[in-house]
Amino acid sequence: MFRHFRTVTAAALLTLATYAAAAELAREHPETYVVRKGDTLWDISAKFLSKPWLWPEIWQANPQIANPHLIYPGDVISLAYLDRVNGVALKPGPRNEAPINAVPLSEIEPFLKDLRVVDSFQELPYVAGIQNDRLRAAGQQNVYAIGLDAAQPGQRYAVVRARAIYAEPKPQTDLDARGGHISGEGNLWKTNLVPNKRSEFLGYELQRVSFGSVVSVGTDGQGTSLLLEDNGHEVRAGDRLIPVEAQAYDLQFVPHAPATLPEDGKLRILAVADALTYGGPHDVVAISGGTREGLDNGSVLSVWRTGDYVIDPLKRGSTSRLKDSRAPGPGRNAMPDEYAAHVMIFRTFEKVSYGLIMEGSAPAGVGYFLRSPDAPMPPGTATASR
Repeated sequence: MFRHFRTVTAAALLTLATYAAAAELAREHPETYVVRKGDTLWDISAKFLSKPWLWPEIWQANPQIANPHLIYPGDVISLAYLDRVNGVALKPGPRNEAPINAVPLSEIEPFLKDLRVVDSFQELPYVAGIQNDRLRAAGQQNVYAIGLDAAQPGQRYAVVRARAIYAEPKPQTDLDARGGHISGEGNLWKTNLVPNKRSEFLGYELQRVSFGSVVSVGTDGQGTSLLLEDNGHEVRAGDRLIPVEAQAYDLQFVPHAPATLPEDGKLRILAVADALTYGGPHDVVAISGGTREGLDNGSVLSVWRTGDYVIDPLKRGSTSRLKDSRAPGPGRNAMPDEYAAHVMIFRTFEKVSYGLIMEGSAPAGVGYFLRSPDAPMPPGTATASR
């Protein structure tokens, strides 16, 4: 459910001497707030500000805070802008719990651990057979892999499965069990979401299904044997293998506007996790941009629906044709773009990123484009977080 927030603008000095910025305070902001377990930096900032991604700048300006991005349960936050020096004052709490994060880690942890985007996967080692000629394998069963001749006993591998292709203008193509195209798949996307967009491949999405440890390395053309761990899904022939890395993702995020931002229409939503085409607050979306476009973890963007071209009822009269279109045409009027939500990036690859929808006024859909988080919203737009 979306809650209504009304804001007023208040000037606040955000550095001790040289840097100043305007922060929009929520109209009914509290004077003080005690941080609780389960809070997020974004939720707390939304209590004080209409633009939660400005919160780190206010913390940074506050000399009482040793690390502006580590806020703990029990800390007491209060506005202290009247002295025109400090945007926020903080009284440290007991510091006996972990610091809060910008976003709820429970919402994004599966995407941090289990998903990645790569340029290719066909060359990876793969599962060729399963113990006792089974069709599927689970924990404490052996699988036999091809392409692991240089592996060492005890070395851990992640078992991954290609499940989708990301590309433009068609945003997502689901793959079958062997990483190939599904016959007849894709009719849903025949509508032109990105008019006049040249086709570009962005990457394959790989999903981790299990872990396995090398038991013995095959010789004379025999497969390498791996023992599967218990904490996974069923493994099948054709699944791929990649070495287990040290933690390759961030666990702390600092919301901020991106350093650079491509022109309107360059970045779009490719997919909504666990949904067909639309998502709301705390849903994860895949975005058609990454480190190549200057995005990094914590980047905040606003999500917009491209305005349709609507048939003019006075010029065209009654018609059985659809009233809206993605492309201009005779007798059609261009409607304005519509703000939908804000999204924060939490994992980036070269050409694709995953982001969490933080709050919004409408569902965010596949094909919607992204702008600066500060892009002016239509008057009266209400935003809310879940």
